[in-house]
Amino acid sequence: MDSGQGGKSTSKSKDGLQNHSPGSSNLSNRTSLFLVLFIFLLSVGSLLLVYLRFPSLDSEERQHIKLPRDMEEAKNLGQVLSKYTVEHYTTVLSAFFITYIFLQSFAIPGSIFLSILSGYLFAFPLALFLVCLCSATGATFCYLLFYLVGTNLVRKYFPQRVESWATVVHKHKDNLLNYIIFLRITPFLPNWFINIASPVINVPISTFFIGSFLGVGPPSFVFIQAGQTLHKLTTTGDAVSWYSIGILAILAVVALLPVLFKNKMKSKFD
Repeated sequence: MDSGQGGKSTSKSKDGLQNHSPGSSNLSNRTSLFLVLFIFLLSVGSLLLVYLRFPSLDSEERQHIKLPRDMEEAKNLGQVLSKYTVEHYTTVLSAFFITYIFLQSFAIPGSIFLSILSGYLFAFPLALFLVCLCSATGATFCYLLFYLVGTNLVRKYFPQRVESWATVVHKHKDNLLNYIIFLRITPFLPNWFINIASPVINVPISTFFIGSFLGVGPPSFVFIQAGQTLHKLTTTGDAVSWYSIGILAILAVVALLPVLFKNKMKSKFD
C-alpha cells in the first residue's frame, strides 16, 4: 500500500484513494480468485477438523450441528451445544470462536445467529468480549485477505463505491477511529464492504481492528442480551426493539462527539 514499498509506483487521487500504475499489481484477477478459493477451502478444512474433534453425537443431535439460517435452527443448535457446554466447555468455546471468525473472514451470513447463541451459551461478559474479538479478528482477516490478493477484485467490481467511500474517509482522516466505530454501530455501510474496501483506500490496520472491536460492541450487546431468552425468539427482529434502536442511535452520536468537539475548538481558535 505504501508508494515506496517494493518499487511500486503509486499515486493518490484528491480523495485519498491510491491509484496504482498498470504494472503495479503482482497478481492477476484469475490468480487472486484462485488464492481466495484456496484459503477458503483451507478454512473449511479447519472447520471440518473442529467438527471431527467434537464429542460423539447421536443422529438426532448431529442434524442440528450446522450454521443456522433462521431462528428455529439457532434454537436447535443452542439446545444441542448447551448440553455439551458443561463437560466440553473448551471444545464448544473453540468451535464457536473458529466458526465465528470463519464467517466474518469470508463475509458469510450467519454471525448474527452466533451472537445470539453466545448469550445463551456463555456468561454475558465473556459472550460480549468473545463476539467483539471474533468480529474484529475475522474482519481483520478479511482486510488482510483483500490486501494481499483482492485489491484488483475490489477495484474491478466496486470502482464507484470505493471512490465514493475514499472521499469520505479522506474527510475523516484525522478522526478515522471514531468514524470506523460510527460505521460499525450504524447500518450506513455493510460490514462486508468496509472489510474489503478498507485496505484498498489505505485505512490503517490498527485503526481498523480497534474501531471494529469497539464499534461492534453496542449492537452485539443487544443480540447477546436477546440470546439469554433464546427460547422466546422467533425471528432476529424479535431481538431488536425500539428501545435498543434508540440506544444504538445515541451511542453512534456519542462516537462522533469527540470529532464535533475537536472541529468546534479548531474553528474557534483559527
